[in-house]
Amino acid sequence: MLKIKLMNKIAKVGTDVLTNRYEVSANVENEDAIMVRSANLHELPFGKNLRAIARCGAGVNNIPIDKCTEAGVVVFNTPGANANAVKELAIAALVLASRDIIGGVKWVETLAGQENVAKTVEAGKSAFVGHELAGKTLGVIGLGAIGGMVANAAISLGMSVMGYDPYITAKAAWSLAPSVKQASDYIDIFKNCDYISLHVPATPQTKNMINAKTIAQMKNGARVLNLARADLVNAEDVKAALKLKKLAAYVTDFPTDETAGAEGVIAIPHLGASTVESEDHCAVMAAQQLDEFLLCGNIRNSVNFPSVGIPMSDKPRVCIMNKNIPNMLTQITSAFSAENINIENLANGSKGEIAYTIVETNVAAHGEILNKLAAIEGVFGVREFD
Repeated sequence: MLKIKLMNKIAKVGTDVLTNRYEVSANVENEDAIMVRSANLHELPFGKNLRAIARCGAGVNNIPIDKCTEAGVVVFNTPGANANAVKELAIAALVLASRDIIGGVKWVETLAGQENVAKTVEAGKSAFVGHELAGKTLGVIGLGAIGGMVANAAISLGMSVMGYDPYITAKAAWSLAPSVKQASDYIDIFKNCDYISLHVPATPQTKNMINAKTIAQMKNGARVLNLARADLVNAEDVKAALKLKKLAAYVTDFPTDETAGAEGVIAIPHLGASTVESEDHCAVMAAQQLDEFLLCGNIRNSVNFPSVGIPMSDKPRVCIMNKNIPNMLTQITSAFSAENINIENLANGSKGEIAYTIVETNVAAHGEILNKLAAIEGVFGVREFD
């Protein structure tokens, strides 16, 4: 029986996907796979049986990706499963950035126990006058599953929308409303937009992309929304811009020591994916991907291995992990033919320096062919399914 270790509380609708073929618990040892949400795995020792880690969410900052790849551990995430939840929070963030609802609510709380509260409210509400979203321009940086949905939602709110994503997929482009304008670069967004919403991953290239220099390129009174990652923004530069009124508001779903309680900052306690529906969607998607990989070797939505799959059949199959180097596929197929084993189906893909191959054969591969495959220079993982 395969063992799956839960590093966080995972929605039951997800773990129910993993049938009686699995032992699923927070207490299992020598696990074959891990399901995780926010737990930090960087210091976790890997057992010899570990084959996969499934992150119930999109971000994988809590997982040591390089270490996993070296160990032949496939890391899955669940892109798009929490997109609607984050989109809805982004709409709330747009409103919170425009109207001092939080300040107004806090003020009303101070009136508790006083007489004539309604009269006091009418006299004092002018201190919380805000702005409407309709007619304003939103710049969306990153047009993936979440950014695209935010762009479309903003259009329906009467906003003009500019989007920029140098890596946009054809599927994401087709899902955008026709009225979303394509920006030529980040500067185009900064110069022309009243609101800027960030929806890109944290990478060395995107770290501190919002800083003193880029803020200087923005409109006076621009409002910045960051529901992606704290590292995208230089907190000290943003606070300085808020103090000088260069920025009118900064809304983030990733509070830090620098931003918690800072003037002009609306810090939400990482609630983007915190809905019952989102947690269910992520758990189910993660469990399905683990189940498919553990049972037949197919890979979908991995951050460190390519997506490669062959529909389930009754044919034996061998899955090979290897470095993406010349002549590798020829060596793999030659190893089978040398043993007089016929290849019925083959699927291969690469992702950067890593490649993955699934080979279906007419007969089960025996120990000798498996040893020959493992001995090929650059191969670091061989697994048989029969």
